[in-house]
Amino acid sequence: MDWKTLQALLSGVNKYSTAFSRIWLSVVFVFRVLVYVVAAERVWGDEQKDFDCNTRQPGCTNVCYDYFFPISHIRLWALQLIFVTCPSLLVIMHVAYREDREKKNREKNGENCPRLYSNTGKKHGGLWWTYLLSLFFKLIIEIVFLYLLHKMWDSFDLPRLVKCSKVDPCPNTVDCYIARPTEKRVFTYFMVGASSICIVLTVCEIFYLIFKRVVRSVQKWKKSTKRSVSYSKASTCQCHLKTEEKDNKSQTRCVA
Repeated sequence: MDWKTLQALLSGVNKYSTAFSRIWLSVVFVFRVLVYVVAAERVWGDEQKDFDCNTRQPGCTNVCYDYFFPISHIRLWALQLIFVTCPSLLVIMHVAYREDREKKNREKNGENCPRLYSNTGKKHGGLWWTYLLSLFFKLIIEIVFLYLLHKMWDSFDLPRLVKCSKVDPCPNTVDCYIARPTEKRVFTYFMVGASSICIVLTVCEIFYLIFKRVVRSVQKWKKSTKRSVSYSKASTCQCHLKTEEKDNKSQTRCVA
């Protein structure tokens, strides 16, 4: 898998991201992708070959391995990394759509025509919602994969000895031994910890975006309220002036 291409593609999101998203991207590529490529693949490279069972029954070792490892940690992490980075591409696609609309508008109405967007990468309108949805997608994907990892391997643990019972064609109960369980357990906890940090960063960014949007809306509402109040005061003053002018005119007529 060419992780460099994915990194180069996702690095373009940084132009439209908040500080939380930039930290999230750094955590993903430094503490997850880099660890996955450099170390984790090698640690899990011998998992099926060195999965030992105390039986010579043909097919029993393979069946027990499939029973305890329905999907390999390393392949599950690869799927997780792919799925969790894909929602960020929605933002890039939306910005590209805006830029295409802007280009077509200039071609149709000339270079001096009014712009459709003041800044195509600014998180306003539809792009804000796209960005927020991408964060929710990332959050859901992270939680789902952590749940799967916890469900398939009890509490992310890898015991030294596993007992394979009532699984055909294994006779009775068969003891099986996982290769390098302590090392694999350390890497599992590390990857789970990195995934948890990404979840916290995503939640913080969601609250930050919503809070910022609410503050901006309140500020706009206050400004509009002030304008309406000042307008009403101005109109009231004008009415008083007109009334006073009429009174003055009537008084001068009476004197005459």
